[in-house]
Amino acid sequence: MPSLSSQPLRILHAVRAPVGGIFRHILDLANGQVERGHDVGIVADSLTGGERADKALAEIAPRLSLGVHRIAIRREPVPVDLLVWMRLQSLIRRLKPDVLHGHGAKAGAFVRLRKRSDKVIRVYTPHGGSLHYPLNTFKGEFYSRLERALMNNTDLFLFESAFARDTYQRTVGVPKGLVHCVFNGVTAEEFQPVVTADDVTDLVYVGEFRHIKGADILIDAVAQLHATGKHVTLTLAGDGEEMEVLKEQVSRLGLAGSIRFIGHVKARYGFSKGRLLVVPSRGDSMPYVVIEAGAAGIPMIAARVGGIPEIFGPESEALFAPSDPSAIAEAIKSALENRDGTITRAGELRERILQHFSQQAMVEGVLNGYRGAFANH
Repeated sequence: MPSLSSQPLRILHAVRAPVGGIFRHILDLANGQVERGHDVGIVADSLTGGERADKALAEIAPRLSLGVHRIAIRREPVPVDLLVWMRLQSLIRRLKPDVLHGHGAKAGAFVRLRKRSDKVIRVYTPHGGSLHYPLNTFKGEFYSRLERALMNNTDLFLFESAFARDTYQRTVGVPKGLVHCVFNGVTAEEFQPVVTADDVTDLVYVGEFRHIKGADILIDAVAQLHATGKHVTLTLAGDGEEMEVLKEQVSRLGLAGSIRFIGHVKARYGFSKGRLLVVPSRGDSMPYVVIEAGAAGIPMIAARVGGIPEIFGPESEALFAPSDPSAIAEAIKSALENRDGTITRAGELRERILQHFSQQAMVEGVLNGYRGAFANH
């Protein structure tokens, strides 16, 4: 059995969709592990991610001694998953990893379907995904049963928030394997301040356009503010499956002159386009956009949901009730009218991020988890 203190580990990360925060997490983790002398590889879906994923994987590939491998992995369970699993098993036999680290429900299932080995640990980071479905829905029941079936095939659970850990234990059960909470982290460069753009709007949203991210709720909140005579402006920075629906919503509400779409951009560029970042998520575990903005000292308000209060601190005045346009509208109004207080909170949050959410701490926390799992093995 390998020892982290005496020889490099062979670590294979697997993920279905190379997009969003989960992909950012894997890239940061892989880079940090390579810098510490480990042999690392990545397996990712070939159907999603587009040019951005292709470019990011091409950039990191020369550093990964176990390589980058793309396999067509569908989001929903389908019969062809059996062929995907067989192909992944063949790849594992060839690469001979010591650590199989599955990220997200689908990749996590593929990793944990592999039978136990004295020489290999199976690691799972849920990243929220399957935990967001209510138990009284078909998907919620299906995923909880799947997670329960695989729970004892897991040598190490790595949750990125206490919220994700507690949700898992409440909806699935208490694992027999080792459980660690390791916060997502950002690099030292991300603590540099962001210069506000000349064409700045009052508000900015940075992220994917998916239902769970709540951009539609933010648009409704802007409409409410306009109805009361407060004509705020908003920049929506992102893309995704709801792009056209959101554009139709903006047009229908008569907000085309106050809300602009600028497409997918790097987070820090997006931050520069607004005086106040709004994070209106319906559900989130440990969103990178909040940590990145906090590190840069960006004035921000966010939904009190998932692991977000763990970033701000649960009593922060920057948090508002989720899924409620009126609550968002009131939080926006308060933050813009009390500019000094909003800026002071941003400075305090930056110090909190510096102490608890660094990339170095994240990488070391994950490696410590591996150490514990090997010791238990």
